[in-house]
This record gives sequence, C-alpha cells and structure tokens, in this order.
Amino acid sequence: MASLTPPQTLGEWQSLSSQNPTRAGRELFHRLQSAVSPEQRRAIFVETPTESQLIAQFERVANTIAPLAGAPYALKDIFFLANEPLRAGSNFLPGILPQQPRDSKLPHALRGFGMVLAGKTQMYEFAYGLTGENDFFGHCEHPLHPDRTSGGSSSGSAAAVAAGIVPFAVGTDTGGSIRVPAAFCGLYGFRTTAHHPMIADAFPLAPSFDTAGWFARTGQDILQAHRYLVGRTTLPDRTPRGCFLDFEALGLTADEDVAKAYRGAAEKWAFRTDPQIARDLTNAFKGAEDSYAILQSIEAYQVHQPWLDAYRHHYSTAVWNRIDRGRNWTAEQQQKAAAQRTLLQHVWTRFFKSYDFLVLPVTPFPALRKTECTDENRKRLLQLNTPVSLAGLATIVLPITLPSGLTTALQIVLSDPLSSVIPWILKR
Repeated sequence: MASLTPPQTLGEWQSLSSQNPTRAGRELFHRLQSAVSPEQRRAIFVETPTESQLIAQFERVANTIAPLAGAPYALKDIFFLANEPLRAGSNFLPGILPQQPRDSKLPHALRGFGMVLAGKTQMYEFAYGLTGENDFFGHCEHPLHPDRTSGGSSSGSAAAVAAGIVPFAVGTDTGGSIRVPAAFCGLYGFRTTAHHPMIADAFPLAPSFDTAGWFARTGQDILQAHRYLVGRTTLPDRTPRGCFLDFEALGLTADEDVAKAYRGAAEKWAFRTDPQIARDLTNAFKGAEDSYAILQSIEAYQVHQPWLDAYRHHYSTAVWNRIDRGRNWTAEQQQKAAAQRTLLQHVWTRFFKSYDFLVLPVTPFPALRKTECTDENRKRLLQLNTPVSLAGLATIVLPITLPSGLTTALQIVLSDPLSSVIPWILKR
C-alpha cells in the first residue's frame, strides 16, 4: 500500500480506515502507546483497547455507510458504557458508583455513526474542577507545554486531542469544563445546552447545569460532528448580528497579551456592545460565580448524599469540601442565588431578541502552571464562564494563539444549539 500522510482530521482517519482498517488500528494503537509518557498516559486515559481490539473496531465499520465510519474518538469517564465500571475520576472502588446495562446515549450514538472508541479518559474528580488535577491518577499536563495544565474537568479528553492521539473527544461542561481546556490546549470546542438529551444519562455533577460537549482539532470537525450529534443546521439567510464584551467592559483583569489577542479576535466576529447593553449584561453577570457556587453545590450534594459521609476517605479534601458546602447554605443565600439566576436568564432572553450571539472571553490567562492552580485563579475562570452556565446556553469555542505560542479562546454564546450561527462561524 502506498504511504499515506498520518491522519489528523475525522475525514483523514475515515479515508485511512476505509482503505486499510488494519493499518488504522495499528496507527491508533501506536499513538496511544507513544504520544505521551507512561505517567501521562495514566493521567489521560482510564484504559485503552489492545491493538487487536482496535483493529476489530476499524474492521467492523470499514466500507459501511455509517457517516463517521472509522473516525476515532475518546470518551470522558462520566458517560456509561454497558456493564462497565465508571469512576468519574474518583478513588471510589468498583461497585460503589452505579453501573448501567446499556451505553449512555452519546457513546451509543457515536458507535452507531461508525466511530471507533480509543478509550475512556480521566478527568478532575467528579468533574468538580477546572485545572486538570487529579490526586489519584496524576495531574493532566498540557501535551505541548508539560510544565502547564491541560485544564479540566474534561482534562483527559482535551489532552488526547491536543497530543494528536485522536481527532475528536467527548467531555462535559458544567462551569467551563469544555471551554477552559479548549482554551488552554488550543482546540475548537462545542458546549450543548443544559438538559440536552446527550447529557441526560451521564453521571451527574449538577443536573440542571451539566452539558455535554466535545473537542476537535478543526472547526470543520466540530461542524461535522454537530451535524449528527445535535442536528443539521443551515446557513442563515442574513448575516448574523452579534456583539462582544472585552475584559475592560466586564470589569475584569487579564494578562495583557491575552486581553489584546482576545479583542483582536472578537472584532473579527462582532461589534463592541453599545453602552446600555453592556451595562445590562455586566450588571447581571456580577457575582454569577457566587450564585453558581451555591446552586451548583446544592445539586452536587444531592447527587453525592449517599456517599459523602460514608465514603469520605475516598474523596480528595478539595472536592469533599466543595460538595459538602451544598448542605450548609442558608435559606437567604439560596434565595438570593436563585433570584440572580432568574434575573440573568431574563437578561439573556432580552439580549437574544436583538442579537444572534455574544462573544465573551474564556480565560484571562493561558494554561496555568501547577503553582498557579489556586482558588483565586479558579474564581477568575468562573467569573468568565458562569454567566453562560447559569443560563444553560450553548457555546462555540474558538482558539486564539498568543505571541508566546500558548493559547486562550473566545466563546460565542448562542441561545440555541441548532442556531444557524454555528455553520456560519465554522465555515468561515
């Protein structure tokens, strides 16, 4: 067989798989074994198939009519596979967390579309963090900048794509867990909406905030997957109307190179918001991270109530404390947080009556070093991402390369995951 360029995109993998499924299986196995160090492989993947198992998967779909046949992907270990243990990044022994007799809807759909599962990925414990750290299985490093983090909680999925192992990976986003690692790792990303069917049967962090999402190396691959996982969208019959808020308008600080690069990228997509709209939005955004912390932790406590005290020694201290606070908020704190969420949702609804999308930054800095993974930087990330999370909205994430070679991103916020803005953005 003639030499082929090593595949990078969904289409290139599909081409290789259709021509030579054995070679495709060997290529994927080689990447799984050699793309990162053994320590980082443990931090990225829960487990991976053998070479023969991968070849069998490629052979099963070769030359079928499945629309994504032969494209490999990685799956965050928050989605169930039939009768297989799920740990969700935790130190829980098998048998404590539930198993399911069938695949979650999202991996079931991907299997039906002909995609090849390269393995389940590690994550921040119970998806309750943004920094890619995991005290039990190792901190997930940025594949290109190993002194920095991949971001989380969908750390393994983002790192698997950034390392070139797979072209596509599934994650989740509750408070930024698609958006932040996409920004840190220079990837395209998509976050669906809260209560979308693709998240309904995953292991929850906070059910009314959780969303499914995915990473890819290219915008075209995001669009191709979107066509099947969310639904076909058509190009708009007019130029979509959007605006952006920069760090100054938001009243937030950022690294100088990040603020400058973000502003330059945002101006390519939208106009700066007019002063009144900016005031309405930013007033509603203020303190969103605090309201989110209250409401989200209450739901997390409800999920973990059967285990939180009985298996306390299986949790990391940081995650146990984040969940435990959910039972300790006062009625007044809860009411204030719920009122802000309602107000914010109304402000977003008014905004989308006049505009098709809003552009916001994702991070105020590039990928963090281990010593920079502090509570203060966690709060700064949540300030940028929880205004979207509280409203349960969809976003497209577009990477921005900084002069240093590190990356950040902008998020294009949408009212509908079937918005015609999506193909308009991703085809440009």
